[in-house]
Amino acid sequence: MTLRTLLLGATATFALAGTAFAEGHEGERGRDGNVSIIYWQAPSILNPFLSGGTKDIESSSLVLEPLARYDEAGNLVPWLVDEVPTVANGGVSEDLTTITWKISEGLVWSDGTPLTSADVKFTAEYCMHPEGGCAQGAFFDGVETVEAVDDLTVKVTFNQPKPNPYGPFVGGQSPILQAAQFSDCLGARAPECTEANFNPIGTGPFKVVEFKPNDVITFEANENFREEGKPAFQTVTFKGGGDAAAAGRSVLETGEFDYAWNLQLAPDVIASMEAAGKGVAIAGFGPLVERIEMNLTNPSPDLPPETRATVAEPHPFLSDPVVREALSMAIDRELLVEVGYGKAGKPTCDLVPVPDNYAAQNTGCFAQDIAGASAMLDEAGIVDTDGDGIREKDGVPLEILYQTSTNAVRQDFQALIKQWWSEIGVETELRNVSGSVFFGGDPGSPDTFQKFYADVEMYANTFNGTDPQQYLAQYRCGNEPKPSSQWQGENINRFCEEEYDALIDELARTGDIEKRGEIAKKMNNMLTVDSWTIVPLVHRGRVSAHSLDLGGVVLNTWDSELWNVADWYRKKGS
Repeated sequence: MTLRTLLLGATATFALAGTAFAEGHEGERGRDGNVSIIYWQAPSILNPFLSGGTKDIESSSLVLEPLARYDEAGNLVPWLVDEVPTVANGGVSEDLTTITWKISEGLVWSDGTPLTSADVKFTAEYCMHPEGGCAQGAFFDGVETVEAVDDLTVKVTFNQPKPNPYGPFVGGQSPILQAAQFSDCLGARAPECTEANFNPIGTGPFKVVEFKPNDVITFEANENFREEGKPAFQTVTFKGGGDAAAAGRSVLETGEFDYAWNLQLAPDVIASMEAAGKGVAIAGFGPLVERIEMNLTNPSPDLPPETRATVAEPHPFLSDPVVREALSMAIDRELLVEVGYGKAGKPTCDLVPVPDNYAAQNTGCFAQDIAGASAMLDEAGIVDTDGDGIREKDGVPLEILYQTSTNAVRQDFQALIKQWWSEIGVETELRNVSGSVFFGGDPGSPDTFQKFYADVEMYANTFNGTDPQQYLAQYRCGNEPKPSSQWQGENINRFCEEEYDALIDELARTGDIEKRGEIAKKMNNMLTVDSWTIVPLVHRGRVSAHSLDLGGVVLNTWDSELWNVADWYRKKGS
């Protein structure tokens, strides 16, 4: 469904959440006992506004829900509303400057109190607070006001026409917080509200019983959940930690767990595990890209945090686009795909690889060119002057600290890329950090991907839905993580270009789907092939696994992977 079709409401039909899997929806809520989920990157917080880590966003989604979200085909579907606002149904104004959401009647939080527009309004205030450091701030880009019209009606006004108004309160990254619980947690106080951040009250199918950060979460069925007979499971054991191989074995070989997320393993390893007959691997392609991020600032520990957070002091050699391009040219992406992902990966030069309308489909980076990279550096005068095998730029050796999260595939990638970079005269130190810490968002930790206390770092993330507007808006000037934002923010490279910011605004006000694609491709190229601020490597498929007796699972690559956990059930006879 195109943006235009959705917005205008032309022949648009919206599936109601949880209408499938009749087989598993017979009987009382909680009838199937416990379901066990394992995420080898352990959740460290249950507030997605304070973490950019997928592990935290998806574990939170069992409790916290948005007004609307995306289904497995990328279609926008109502969740806490009866219908998605459009121009045709009057929910979006003719001039595209407002969107009005009408919350479904009778919805309550897990504590039995009503969900109202005041909660939605508060959520906007929470994320948009200038001292709060909201990790999902790009969802509210261009929002001027959020007004509670009545108890069940909330109106969002934008600062210009917004042909894609489905940012705030849409998708698993932008859920609703209960105002009563978080009212004292605005601004700089947000990370201090441990009780609320670890035990949020939600509208989802489950509620938190106990949360042990970086270890295990125990959930139980929400007795006030809006759908009768759901969830089928009374409790959820959500285990975190370990590694992808152990997680895969626990479902596919031993049957200890029912669901394992993100099996970032070589294809033959997964196939071997699957042969045990306990479970099945599931895969699907969305916009997930494994990439190397270049730090445009000086990460020296001798500098104060404020300086390391901005381009006030540029990186001594990665601020040179010639160096960044040479590093990209030295990489053999096709070999990385073969080694790490097989059919579950494709080489890519793009940050936005899908959908087709938004994908630039650059291929120039596919062919490795060690000789060309070396010649480029030679021509720029970045040469080895002292014979130690390491090039220097303005007297500074090209010595790189390359960090990523702990994972066998990523460590294989690090080893290969270190070798290739050595062939062009670049020395590389490898560092890996536990995924629970790396993606945790703790403002006190020096090891988070947001702080970026390294020269380059590698990871993957994605965006909700099929429109990359919010994703690309992350790189607006001022969106960088810094002490004053509690080290939250999406622009980890500290990229800042006036032309790019102008394109963010142009994309936001452009309705024609083809023109939107042209603008998005230009923005993609500015971040990648034109500057190599971001060095895409592999367009990854999501690969997870579930036990053979777990029914109702529908892999979703456009939203939280646990989007329909309320529909899961234990198959009869199992």
